[in-house]
Amino acid sequence: MSKKPKTLDDLFHETLKDIYYAEKKILTALPKMTKAAQSEDLQAAFEKHEGETEGQVARLERVFAMIDQPAKGKTCDAINGIIDESTEVMREFKGSPALDAGLLASAQAVEHYEISRYGTLKAWAEKLGLNDAASLLDETLEEEKNTDEALTELAEAAVNQEASQAAE
Repeated sequence: MSKKPKTLDDLFHETLKDIYYAEKKILTALPKMTKAAQSEDLQAAFEKHEGETEGQVARLERVFAMIDQPAKGKTCDAINGIIDESTEVMREFKGSPALDAGLLASAQAVEHYEISRYGTLKAWAEKLGLNDAASLLDETLEEEKNTDEALTELAEAAVNQEASQAAE
C-alpha cells in the first residue's frame, strides 16, 4: 500500500506546530533578555513583546481549534539556534556597552523569523479557505512587523549609538 501524498493542509499544520513551539520558547527567553538588558527602553520593549507573545500563543491555539487539531508544538531548530545565539551574546557581552546592541539584534532575528512564518501561514490559510485563521495570523503578522520597526527605531535612536560611543 502506498503512502498518501502530503498536502498543503499537512504543511500548514506542521508549520503551525513549528511556530507554536517557537512562541512558547520565546516566552521563556524574553524574561532573561529583559533582565540582561541595560537600557530601560530595551527592557520595556522586551516586556511589551512578552505580553504580545502571550496573545499570539492564544491566537495560535484558536487556529489549531479551527483545524480540529490539538495545540501542540514540534521542536523548531531555527528558533532554538536564534535563542542559543542570544544566550551567547548575554554571556560574552555581559557588562559591555555593546550588550544591548547584541540583544536587540538577537530580538530582531527572532522577529524576522516570525514574520516569515506568519506571512507564509497567512497565505496558506487563505489558499485553504481558512479565512478566520488567516485573519488571526495576519493580526500576529502585523504585531511582529510593528515590533521589528520599534526595535529598529530603538537601535537607531539610542542602543547602537551607546555601543559605538563606548569604543571611542
